[in-house]
Amino acid sequence: MDNNKIRRFMPLLMALCVVIGIIVGNFYAKHASGNRLNIIGSGSNRLQNLLQIIDDQYVDTVNLNDLVEKAIPGILAELDPHSVYFSAKDVATANDDLKGSFSGVGIEFTIRQDTIHVQNVVKNGPAERAGIVAGDKIVSIDGKPFVGKIVTDDEAKRRLKGPKDTKVKLGVQRYGQQKVMHFTVTRADIQTKSITATYMLDDNTGYLRIKNFGATTYQELLVALAKLGQEGFNNLVVDLRDNNGGLMDAAVAIANEFLPANKMIVYTQGRKFSRENYVSDGRGIYQHIPLVVLINEGTASAAEIFAGAIQDNDRGTIIGRRSFGKGLVQQPILFSDGSMIRLTIARYYTPSGRCIQKPYGEDSDSYADDLLARYRHGEYFSEDSIKHTGPAYHTSIGRTVYGGGGITPDIFVPEDTTNMTSYYKEAAMSGLMLQYAFQYTDEHRQELKKYDTMNDLLKIIAQRNIVDNFASFAEKKGLQRRNLLIRRSHRLLEHYLYSRIIYNMLDEEAWLQYLNSDDAAIKITLDVFKRNESFPKKPQKK
Repeated sequence: MDNNKIRRFMPLLMALCVVIGIIVGNFYAKHASGNRLNIIGSGSNRLQNLLQIIDDQYVDTVNLNDLVEKAIPGILAELDPHSVYFSAKDVATANDDLKGSFSGVGIEFTIRQDTIHVQNVVKNGPAERAGIVAGDKIVSIDGKPFVGKIVTDDEAKRRLKGPKDTKVKLGVQRYGQQKVMHFTVTRADIQTKSITATYMLDDNTGYLRIKNFGATTYQELLVALAKLGQEGFNNLVVDLRDNNGGLMDAAVAIANEFLPANKMIVYTQGRKFSRENYVSDGRGIYQHIPLVVLINEGTASAAEIFAGAIQDNDRGTIIGRRSFGKGLVQQPILFSDGSMIRLTIARYYTPSGRCIQKPYGEDSDSYADDLLARYRHGEYFSEDSIKHTGPAYHTSIGRTVYGGGGITPDIFVPEDTTNMTSYYKEAAMSGLMLQYAFQYTDEHRQELKKYDTMNDLLKIIAQRNIVDNFASFAEKKGLQRRNLLIRRSHRLLEHYLYSRIIYNMLDEEAWLQYLNSDDAAIKITLDVFKRNESFPKKPQKK
């Protein structure tokens, strides 16, 4: 070949050599160095590359989907305590409380001795129409036994819930019956209420309990207030104790009902999300009614948004104990396989500008154990023990409020430890009082169901020697009978046992009516209304 031909083909030969070099280099990188360079240099693709390497080279067969399912929660946990992952099978359950409905059989149950016990049946629901009654024990589902260690809360819900109009066959052991009875239940949409009690505390004071903030809460509120209006309420108590939150939009809509126009309710802001203000529009019907909001350490998230809006605008009085301290906003993000994450995208701030999110970081255990830590250093019993982790802010009339670690109430109510004894603590913590209350209800259900109000039922059970009978029951279960301590804690034991029997036989509203009849926060609330002090006053200059 002459020199001219060689010069003509030289560029082609050089390109061919480069391609061969790349192929050889990639082969060597993959098989001789274990993809080390690819992983180090791939930046945000390292996780994807890691999974490919494991799938290609790991010594054993690996289910990559299971590996990802386990890895995602760990990654999110590194961000903050409230960014969470739900597998595809758990998404529907996670959203049920927020939607205000689900498709199922319509029972409320508890699990005792590895068996489902029907505690309450939804009125006019699928289970009631099929013949299921409170007190029944479900021992089989769709022809297969469902007792023993397999019976968990999650597994029971998974089997009982299902698409609307599908059927499920339940095997039931009924009290006093020897043979198992079988019922076919057609699943239907079951409405779940977020406002679980609406009644008059006295001739002037209406009370409503919001359990969580969901898609139907605002509509439920309007119905509840209309009912109280018919009964002539002039003051209102909104009980948010142990309300763990829910939808921010629901809290905003409800706050709007009580605030005059152009009042800040809440604002949100994040690294990728610019500030967004939520302001009252002045259309609320109840802008001037005297208002008290009850909170405690279980009050969180959307419930804190409502309480913060009322407090910072000096619209009502907050009574109770310091709230949980969740000031992060989550956005649901669905994946193509049906799984979902709730990712924190912003913080929310009360009208005065405070973020009430309590501290979190590398020491996640301290975050999870915060409520226990509060108990240990005495915050549940003394207002002076409250540790604010944020700076001081000021309300619309200049009152001092604090950021970081929740909403601090205007009026502190300590936890009542009067006549608390080691016997009572063990009886409660062991679950023996719950067990006894349910057993007592089962054994006397036919008699007790004749009484359909809290007061009528209370008159009957108050005639029984409930506490003494419980002590005998508990002794057989291994709790030593200590008569001196039982006498000291008699009122506490009686109160707990009566409340659970009332709950088992009636509903949550009756249960709350009984508990509130001797509740310190309720007593203080009624006194605040009586003294016309539900609207906080401007601090006096000294």
